[in-house]
Amino acid sequence: MASVGVVAAKRILIVGAGHVGLYAALRLSKKLNLHEAEVTVVDPQPHMTYQPFLPESAAGNISPRHSVVPLRRELKRCHVLSGTVTSIEHARKVAIVQPIIGPAREVPYDHIVVAPGSVSRTLPIPGLREQAVGFKTIGEAVFLRNSVLDRLDVAATTTDPATRRRALAFVFVGGGYAGVEALAEMEDMVKGALRYYPEIPKDEVRFMLVEAANRILPEVGPEMGAYTAVQLTRRGIDIRLGTRLDSCVDGLVKLSDGEAFEADTIVWTAGVKPHPMLQDTDLPLSPRGAITCKPTLQVVDAEGNVVEGAWSAGDCAAVPDLTSPDPAALCSPSAQHAVRQASQLADNIAAVVRGRKPVDYRHKHVGSVAGLGLYKGAARVYGIKVRGLPAWFMHRTYHLSRIPTLNRKIRVLVDWTLQLVLRREVVALGSLHEPREAFTEVAVPIPLPVRSPDALGRKAA
Repeated sequence: MASVGVVAAKRILIVGAGHVGLYAALRLSKKLNLHEAEVTVVDPQPHMTYQPFLPESAAGNISPRHSVVPLRRELKRCHVLSGTVTSIEHARKVAIVQPIIGPAREVPYDHIVVAPGSVSRTLPIPGLREQAVGFKTIGEAVFLRNSVLDRLDVAATTTDPATRRRALAFVFVGGGYAGVEALAEMEDMVKGALRYYPEIPKDEVRFMLVEAANRILPEVGPEMGAYTAVQLTRRGIDIRLGTRLDSCVDGLVKLSDGEAFEADTIVWTAGVKPHPMLQDTDLPLSPRGAITCKPTLQVVDAEGNVVEGAWSAGDCAAVPDLTSPDPAALCSPSAQHAVRQASQLADNIAAVVRGRKPVDYRHKHVGSVAGLGLYKGAARVYGIKVRGLPAWFMHRTYHLSRIPTLNRKIRVLVDWTLQLVLRREVVALGSLHEPREAFTEVAVPIPLPVRSPDALGRKAA
């Protein structure tokens, strides 16, 4: 009697645990059993950040811990590696992973999902690297909150008018979702905090939005973008359209319209670009550095040939938009597409593992919603324009439905419910960024002995 061979489980490696990586891993772990596939997720962070909640986390509407999803808790059927993929050699089907500590290791795979996401797209502006902060991670959101509240303390205490003006100047560069929502939420937070700072008149606080284009929030359309600009201006926010940041050396902000002033807080939200790690792979890339894909989310080369076993989606992928009349149109780098692409990608990998054909990703962008602070918003959904409180409610409802896991949905909902009856906290915890400073100030300095070549003090053989 002939023996029946056992088919080895396919090794599926997911690079990155953002919107695409986490959703794909969750879906694959449910659709494929352990005999069919082994799923490994690699990310330097032990959590996935739900980026649409960063503005509310910075403003104190949501606890920062509730806007992130712990990987090991949710991916129980996956193998989680805490490290960074430094390069991919798809010709050998091997990824090089640098753990948090220790030597790099090779991780072999049969299928790879390349989804490291995007990074801030910066420009060669003098002083930007030294003075500005981005707004893509939970750490940056917490830092911004602490920094803004700390500047209020500085302004309320100093007797120097120049120091006061500099502390109360808050500049946000970039008029897309991230910039407008972060600006609106922080202005709303500061306005609420000023009741505890009688030393600071409201008209001394200066919020500015700098945008190189002639409109903001292009995602919600020209009319709603104009509505947003009017609403922010009525709140005393200085909006500079068609203006660039030329320099910010030592906090001296110089704009292309000729104005110059000092500011302690400069937030850079002027777009994103595919993760630079993609340059260290042998996978085909588009001119903007994104991985070229078919509508099935399989990687393809310049001739349109499928690169077997390679998949991608989200911000780092160039995926054709089949719902657009333009044959060259690509899906926008939005959370709406990333979440849906992740589900289709996981279904397609499961289909290929089981010997079936993958299906094209097709999703018509239904619209966009933006939060502009408590009880304020702007939205355009199915061509319908919504403003104010209804748009704010739509914004919260949509993102509550999108954040993964029931655990996080409940925690966010509890945060919002408490906020209805309790005022938000306005405490700056700046010591989080330099936790050892207080200790090192009181610790007695002792000259350290000179180390021998063998750091462990072992005798030479």
